[in-house]
Amino acid sequence: MSAHPQPRYRRVLLKLSGEALTAEGDYGIDPKTMDAIAAEIREIQELGVELAIVIGGGNIFRGIAASAKGMDRASADYMGMLATILNALALQDALEKRGCFTRVQSAIQIQEIAEPYIRRRAVRHMEKGRIVLFAAGTGNPYFTTDTAAALRALETHSEVILKATKVEGVYDSDPNVNPAAVKFESLNYLDVLQKNLRVMDATAISLCMDNKIPIIVFNIKRTGNLRRVILGEQVGTIVN
Repeated sequence: MSAHPQPRYRRVLLKLSGEALTAEGDYGIDPKTMDAIAAEIREIQELGVELAIVIGGGNIFRGIAASAKGMDRASADYMGMLATILNALALQDALEKRGCFTRVQSAIQIQEIAEPYIRRRAVRHMEKGRIVLFAAGTGNPYFTTDTAAALRALETHSEVILKATKVEGVYDSDPNVNPAAVKFESLNYLDVLQKNLRVMDATAISLCMDNKIPIIVFNIKRTGNLRRVILGEQVGTIVN
């Protein structure tokens, strides 16, 4: 066995939900969870993988939920964007403590703490071995961080979107509610849309389908899963 295994993917976009940064059943940011994720990310960077991360904000504030309770949707979504910036700064700190070089780029201007999103600069950072954390979604209300992940993956010419979750993959029903839920090993984009499987939102799936970029849904909480995905092992569910 080679001491330096070769990654299957050389440039990837990791989509991290805000909920992935919490302790089980909690809100906010859990430092131990954040450090564990940073350790996983450091491992794949050491394989020579160029990496960008789109981070959600649902552990702090979810715009769609606030809108459902009567808040103006645009205002709620902007608040959600600010939550993603908090998460990006927290993850940046955890990664840099692990020896990673990082840059945070924000889709809304907040120059004192993050670079503005500039596509060519982001790609150059990746080429230089820096991890780029994309915050504030697309910078527009009514678009989710899933859509931002699809968009940034295409803009940076990433080979694959890795959607990190707290479950083992995509199921035909919620495995937390239904113990008999069946996990899919693979799906195509139309399956996801027609069966309303909620892998990512419809806009994100359509972008990926039109541009033929695969999505791998996996459990980031299981130690070593991120590395196994990068090395091409069968982990989680692939949508292509």
